[in-house]
Amino acid sequence: MADDAATPVVAASTSAVLDDEHAIVRGLWRGIDVFRWLALAYAVWSTWERHEQIAHLALGVAVLGVLAGWTVAVTLQPVRTVRAYAIELAIGCSAILATRLVDDPQVITAGAKTIPSIWPTAAVVGFAVLRGWRGGLAAASFVAACSFVEVVEPTPNTVTNSIFGLLLGGCIGYCVDLARSSHEALAEAMRLDAARAERDRLARTVHDGVLQTLAFINRRATDLGGEAARLGAMAGEQERILRTLVSQTDLAEVGRAVSGDADLRGLLRHVERDGVQLVSPADAVLLPRRVADEVVAAVEAALDNVRQHAGEDAQAWVLLDDAGDEVAVTIRDSGRGVPSGRLEQAVAQGRLGVSSSILGRLSDLGGTATVSSGPAGGTTVEMRIPNRRTARPSHRHHGHQPDRIADRQAGTRTQGRGAS
Repeated sequence: MADDAATPVVAASTSAVLDDEHAIVRGLWRGIDVFRWLALAYAVWSTWERHEQIAHLALGVAVLGVLAGWTVAVTLQPVRTVRAYAIELAIGCSAILATRLVDDPQVITAGAKTIPSIWPTAAVVGFAVLRGWRGGLAAASFVAACSFVEVVEPTPNTVTNSIFGLLLGGCIGYCVDLARSSHEALAEAMRLDAARAERDRLARTVHDGVLQTLAFINRRATDLGGEAARLGAMAGEQERILRTLVSQTDLAEVGRAVSGDADLRGLLRHVERDGVQLVSPADAVLLPRRVADEVVAAVEAALDNVRQHAGEDAQAWVLLDDAGDEVAVTIRDSGRGVPSGRLEQAVAQGRLGVSSSILGRLSDLGGTATVSSGPAGGTTVEMRIPNRRTARPSHRHHGHQPDRIADRQAGTRTQGRGAS
């Protein structure tokens, strides 16, 4: 009960982590907002400190006004996009270049601060947060290039500030990349933990009810035999899959249990009963599970036709053969056979048992199915399914002995092949 009650709490906390951005990234966004205001205040103070040296003070104040307007706008309505920070970077670099219009060339050459001072660094850090170390280095390089253009003759301060900007953008971007990677790893781990916790909760319910019921059906049906054995085999197969789902800790193993390869011999074992003999290779005949299930359904449909139309005393043989690049399943019976044109007549009357359940299934799988009858009776349904999972050249044939049994008991050997 305690585990069941804790499950919603675990799911809620997992969802909160997955939907939330990393704490380091959130802290950097808040730091950029604060830094932008501090950098603006520093730019205003620097301009006021040397206002007597500025040739066009009004233009310098106008530049500061543009910086202040952008700072207010992004504070009231934060936008964390590349486009927004590209605009901010363009504003900062334009302010750097505008310093040549504000100051005299000799003042700039003497090493005077630019009008925006360190304000463009906020855009550099923003690109580092958005695009990692590559974005930070690109933005810092752009600011450094504008600084060298503004000063014309590089000064020690220009070189130092440019190197500092490159280091700042690259290091912060690298830290952000690491933070995001760790956040993704944590989120994936929490997803897996939540999935396992939910599967464990369901496993207890399934194990106490469904699995025990399926196991009981399998045992009782096997003891009863006959038609019940088929039901028992189906219950046993579903029990195996369900037990894998609720007991495996490896999620990849769960996927293989549901959608991996299946041994066609085991899936066809339930068709063998009084009047039906199954002959199969000694080795496993592996097919993708979906393909194997469709083949089993087609075989069951063919045996249903034998029971309905071949007569009460008819015998049937199911021959399974693995030729490497294809799998062949042949169903032969000792019944009355199918009169010529009977299958076409059944389709015209809307009776699609053979056409849909057998021929249609094999066509969907990329295989072929043929139905033929011999002159003395008996029907042969031959199915051929391409085995795309392997291209082994070996050929294992196991149909010769059943052929002789069929000929001896049915009194005839089916000949010819009339595909329908």
